[in-house]
Amino acid sequence: MIKYPLWKHILVFSFLIIGVTFSIPNIYPPDPAVQISGENSSFTIDDYALEKSTSALLKKNIKIKSSEINDNKIIIRLYDRDKQLASKKIIQDALGLEDYIVALNLAPTTPNWLKNIGASPLKLGLDLSGGVHFLMEVDTNSAIDTKLRSTVTNFKRLLRKEKIRGLVKLDDSYIIGRFNNEELRDNASNIAFKEIPEMTRRKYTSDNLYFLELQLSDNSIKELEDESISQNLITIRNRVNELGVSEPLVQRQGKNRIVVELPGVQDTVTAKRILGKTANLEFRLAASTNTNTFNRETFEYEGMSVDLERDIIVTGESVAGAQFGFDENSRPQVSINLDSSSGQLMHRITRNAVKRKMAVLFIERKTRKIGSQIDDNGEKINIYEKYDHKKVINLATIQTALGSSFRITGLDNQTEAAELALLLRAGALAAPMEFVEERTIGPSLGAENIALGVKSVIIGLTFVVLAMLIIYKVFGFVANLALAFNLILIVAIMSLLSATLTLPGIAGIVLTVGMAVDANVLIFSRIREELSRGQNPQLAISTGYDKAFLTILDANITTLIAAIILYSVGTGPIKGFAITLSIGIVTSMFTAIIGTRALVSLIYNKKTLKQISI
Repeated sequence: MIKYPLWKHILVFSFLIIGVTFSIPNIYPPDPAVQISGENSSFTIDDYALEKSTSALLKKNIKIKSSEINDNKIIIRLYDRDKQLASKKIIQDALGLEDYIVALNLAPTTPNWLKNIGASPLKLGLDLSGGVHFLMEVDTNSAIDTKLRSTVTNFKRLLRKEKIRGLVKLDDSYIIGRFNNEELRDNASNIAFKEIPEMTRRKYTSDNLYFLELQLSDNSIKELEDESISQNLITIRNRVNELGVSEPLVQRQGKNRIVVELPGVQDTVTAKRILGKTANLEFRLAASTNTNTFNRETFEYEGMSVDLERDIIVTGESVAGAQFGFDENSRPQVSINLDSSSGQLMHRITRNAVKRKMAVLFIERKTRKIGSQIDDNGEKINIYEKYDHKKVINLATIQTALGSSFRITGLDNQTEAAELALLLRAGALAAPMEFVEERTIGPSLGAENIALGVKSVIIGLTFVVLAMLIIYKVFGFVANLALAFNLILIVAIMSLLSATLTLPGIAGIVLTVGMAVDANVLIFSRIREELSRGQNPQLAISTGYDKAFLTILDANITTLIAAIILYSVGTGPIKGFAITLSIGIVTSMFTAIIGTRALVSLIYNKKTLKQISI
């Protein structure tokens, strides 16, 4: 009688149930949909927006499968994926872009009972079906303007330190310094030469006044543009990591554009809001009675006007860390950690400004409607423009000199605080960006890739199944059942890990199909050898499994090491192949060794076993 522990039978059965359960969501395909969300997380979506959107679609004869408001966002499900882009434009024209973000989506259809246990469908890469493609353009002129404003503040500080009196202001792309005598101007020019080497200098005299004109050199402008693109690339990659996207593509295209591809992403509204938001901060002192008119800027805060100095203490680019939390009154807050140099600067400025107010200015790039026009077809087209929206989110009195660590309070809600912390933690954009293109991979290409991939799996599986049945008979049937179990486990584990299945990933599964029965071939060949030596069937089966185990383990471990190395050093497609191969190796060892032995013990569980079909 072949003895096999009861706990191993229970283990195999349990894994089978878990695998089937977490594989089931993949038989429910997602619906093509359009998702509508607020331009920022504090904006409330209401029934008016839902009614206006659905009415606009129905007027254009676009059939709606269903619509709902859930988690402060509207999901409008469609019947036809080809209608998504057209529906998006119709809704944008109906609602406008100033308060809403309209994006494409794939709305899941997984039953609630599966959602409640955490089961979700497998994500598909861009080369198959799911995911989104963004083309973003970096506003390098804004980066140059920010650099000039920062340089003006720094130049003023340097002049005050050396007690050089004069008026310094920003005029278009020039920094103009006006001085009462030539000596003051020359001293200021020497300071600029030493401390601001990226600026060219020009001196001139007018109306008995002495002027110093500073301008960024051509090389400095080019370096600044390249740096802003590089910084934005790093920031976008960090933000993608915060979103938890598998196998993303973030790369530069041309002079000032960035391509972002996010496989498996369905909530494109959140992706657009996180990726494209400038989310920069400026820390400024409130204007005092001695602050001149030119150096004042007025903002609204809690229903009243607030005058702030134009000089910036530090910006969000100096933030080294940001964490969301709650203050002692259970109100949302963001704890900020600055880098060392900015922390020292913050301490130096606030040390001399105790009892004065300091404001936190939140800056983001927005879109607003400025008019409309009639196109060549006689249809009305709305015209939009981008602008920088600046909002004071915190104004507090400085009680003591601040350092590298402090906190921002006064935020509208928990969601806004968490999102601000995420954006600052990922890094501030060096320059604003706008989406110039958004699209998903065409369903025809994805469907064709999926069909070819499934076809390759079926063909490979069919040949393997037939070969095993012909060569090993009943034992071949057992190996085929284990192979089916193996495929179910691969899909279930990838779904649990939120891994993204790509075309190379399907190739990894096809390879796994062949490798999965390789272990059984070794075991069954060893059983045949033992039978040919005159061993009784029960002992031959036990010996076959025991003796082949080390050989199987060695072969699979070396392949697994190679797969891990591929994942570590490879890029997107290579990683997709390595993931499925690694999972397949682990599951095939389980099903081929433990799974088949459990089945064999059930089939040949007899005290007097004289013959086996192998």
